Amino acid sequence: MLATASLCQSHSLGNQNSSRSMLAHSLSHRWKASGGFVPRGQGFPSGPGTEASRIMWYVSTRGMAPRVDFEGALFSGYAPDGGLYMPEKLPQLDRDTLRQWSVASYPSLVKELCSLFIGPELIPRDDLNDLIDRAFSRFRHKEVVHLSRLRNGLNVLELWHGVTYAFKDLSLCCAAQFLQYFLEKRKKHITVVVGTSGDTGSAAIESVQGAENVDIIVLLPKGRCTKIQELQMTTVLRENVHVFGVEGNSDELDEPIKAVFADVAFVKEHSLMSLNSINWSRVLVQMAHHFFAYFRCAPTLDLHPLPPVEVVVPSGGAGSLAAGFIAQKMGLPIHLVVAVNSNDIIHRTVQRGDFSLSEAVKPTLASAMDIQVPYNMERIFWLLSGSDSQVTRALMEQFERTRGVSLPKELHSKLSEAVISQSVSDEAITQTMGRCWEENQYLLCPHSAVAVSYHYQQVDGRQPSPPRCCLAPASAAKFPEAVLAAGLTPETPAEILALEHKEARCTPMRKGDDWTRMLRGLIEDLSRQWRGRFRNAPA
Repeated sequence: MLATASLCQSHSLGNQNSSRSMLAHSLSHRWKASGGFVPRGQGFPSGPGTEASRIMWYVSTRGMAPRVDFEGALFSGYAPDGGLYMPEKLPQLDRDTLRQWSVASYPSLVKELCSLFIGPELIPRDDLNDLIDRAFSRFRHKEVVHLSRLRNGLNVLELWHGVTYAFKDLSLCCAAQFLQYFLEKRKKHITVVVGTSGDTGSAAIESVQGAENVDIIVLLPKGRCTKIQELQMTTVLRENVHVFGVEGNSDELDEPIKAVFADVAFVKEHSLMSLNSINWSRVLVQMAHHFFAYFRCAPTLDLHPLPPVEVVVPSGGAGSLAAGFIAQKMGLPIHLVVAVNSNDIIHRTVQRGDFSLSEAVKPTLASAMDIQVPYNMERIFWLLSGSDSQVTRALMEQFERTRGVSLPKELHSKLSEAVISQSVSDEAITQTMGRCWEENQYLLCPHSAVAVSYHYQQVDGRQPSPPRCCLAPASAAKFPEAVLAAGLTPETPAEILALEHKEARCTPMRKGDDWTRMLRGLIEDLSRQWRGRFRNAPA
């Protein structure tokens, strides 16, 4: 086991009640659902020097909710005030710690990071190691995550060697192990509700299928995922897996989920939670991507100061981007670039401070990033505002009311200094896929191509830059339509081809149906079934 990070100092992030909010007048004390499973470890801050003060606590970005421990953040998803959970203090990693971590495997980095943010009082270190080993046991590559070094300085970090060929396997497999660990200890049951634009649903299903104390309900946008993505969800016929095919886009299918979670009593009664990208456990594991990318691409750790590495993050919901910001704050010397498709709200926010919805989601070849609302930007706003929950709350509540807001000048300035952004068209995606194949005989998925497009632009412009690593969130095998659009030949593994011959199960949610009522009805049925099983279980 690697040495635990030495904390040369801690950034206190959660106790700044600044009065400098430019938008405080727009506060509305509207409370959202926190999730139904009420974990231990909720409470208000304790004084320094107490035992409780040594626990890793999490606070809401909106500052109006009690703080919670890791278990509370895991099961809650959103905080009760509608905010997202963030660590109250970020550990600061000194040079010696980074040097020790630099030789670690990807699973070892996940263990080190999780040990800092969970704590042995919740999950003892030996148990934590076992859970993470179990989470990664079905990954196809021995390294779990692999760096491909290609021509012209192109480094592609392959995050897609899990069962569903997408990066979400990494965080969701860990989250599922944490969930089941706590549920088994507490003898509890939960129902997980997930809305997906493609990859989240299949990765979430894979992570909990067959679990006795977890049911999962997934809403997918019928006809808007690739055929493979859809089959990865609808062909899992386990008793605890329930899939709805919605006649709408990924933002529209979020509406019944939001409506259900807005009913706090219903959420608590039926022990509901979400595993979408807002869940802190997913951001935590995604931090390891950035550390692994840095250690594999940095030329040396013997220089003072440590040399930077540029990490290019293709993004929809901004979860991996938020993870990169947190890694930076902890002392990792990375420069961040965010690359998006034509759904460009993150790009417009970085460039102009324009955090507003477009008229509609634009279908693109990088379909898993066809997202209008990048929820995790709230975490980034909170970090960059110096943990100012007043600014963050006012900003996000105004955005929720009006669907658009201009960032305060100071916040926009900090954002544009902290990250470079680029929006990539479908034409540029296919050109990038073609060029990468021509130069390397290497197939990129369209989402990975969004990141690599930025790299080629910099290379062609002969721009001086530090070493660069492009995150690759999915395998090209999942997107044969995009591969064909690039004039290339898909390479489809046998296990993906076999999906077409499996029985599928999917309940339609059609236009005109009451989607919220359908979702509530299934949740109520599952609760009745669980209570019946629990009553009939042997003592």
